[in-house]
Amino acid sequence: MQYLIDASVYIFRAHYSMPEDIVDNEGNPINAFYGFCRFIGDFMEQINPKYIAVLFDDGQGPSFRSEIYPPYKANREPAPPELKKQFIQCREFVKLLGLMNWSHPRYEADDLIGTLTRIGRENGCSSTIVTRDKDLAQLVGKDDIFWDYAGKGKINYQKIPDVFGVWPEQVADFLALAGDSVDNIPGVPGVGKKTAIALLSYFKDLPEIYANLSVIDKVDIRGAKTLGKKLEQHEGAAVLARKLTGIDCHAPFESKHIDLKPSTPDIEGINAMYDQLGIGTALRRQAERIKNQID
Repeated sequence: MQYLIDASVYIFRAHYSMPEDIVDNEGNPINAFYGFCRFIGDFMEQINPKYIAVLFDDGQGPSFRSEIYPPYKANREPAPPELKKQFIQCREFVKLLGLMNWSHPRYEADDLIGTLTRIGRENGCSSTIVTRDKDLAQLVGKDDIFWDYAGKGKINYQKIPDVFGVWPEQVADFLALAGDSVDNIPGVPGVGKKTAIALLSYFKDLPEIYANLSVIDKVDIRGAKTLGKKLEQHEGAAVLARKLTGIDCHAPFESKHIDLKPSTPDIEGINAMYDQLGIGTALRRQAERIKNQID
């Protein structure tokens, strides 16, 4: 089993849940950094994973999705400078802890997780995807786990429909139909979540829906008489949205060899970082325990 952690989710969670008065020696906020370090440390101690990677959004340039559709995620406020700084600190900590980490200027963390999930599957290794992001449910195969750590808990393949309304293979189609306001993806006007779920309970995917527009008025769905025409009028929007909602599982990796085994933590480097930021003994002791666990 390999564990793939969606870093941004837990950095943001720490930013909003940890007290704002956690600051470094110069008075700069480090609440997101502190909370993230504690999360990673707790996770390592609890799981002691044989294979693990922590995936980051690069944030330095437009992703390939923004090139396809410039308004993609354009509704989001940029992260404040003090949080951007903490993202860099979080990644530096992950490196010092000896964990594989990866970001890419054109691909999002979702795509990197998807790529590692695919590679793992090709090599007979299942994945536990540690996230709260519904988009990543589309990656879950029959031997994989979606783990909403400190939230809904572990969700296996069979349970995905109970939580998200559709099967993993249908998640991207569902988002393309219903839209995703978080990512500024409009979807098909007039098709909400309930209608999208109902459509995907009758038809396996978006192509099958569009191959059966002539019979949608006979399907037991609210507004079925006009639904086929709506879908036909906005087919272009649905096809475009599907390009955005699908995770790309072939992000280019700079090295031929991908090693997800944790290496020995750089305790000296971690302590130097903690010295600079004014962090006390609890996290230092945790890093030592993790080192002893790995050694």
